[in-house]
Amino acid sequence: MADVDGTYDCTVKSPLGDQKMTLTVNSTGTDFTGAVSGAMGSMDVQGSVDGNTIAWKQSMTVPMPMTLDCEATVNGDTLAGSVGAGAFGSFPLSGTRTA
Repeated sequence: MADVDGTYDCTVKSPLGDQKMTLTVNSTGTDFTGAVSGAMGSMDVQGSVDGNTIAWKQSMTVPMPMTLDCEATVNGDTLAGSVGAGAFGSFPLSGTRTA
């Protein structure tokens, strides 16, 4: 299994502009716990690990209530993936491991 654990500085390219966030990942087998924090607040997250791919859901309330479907593949100290925002489409996610 790939080493996906760490803290990542991430950017989501959304229609509202670049959304910066920090993602922490602590895996145990095929699951992980962690947190997401950024300009819109912070929250604990739980997700899955499949090789070097992580997936999780996170809820947002601003600018409107919505559940985001997130998936990213870790390659060394970078991650790349997407954030699905339902009817609004999917937006690119990228990040760099900082710890």
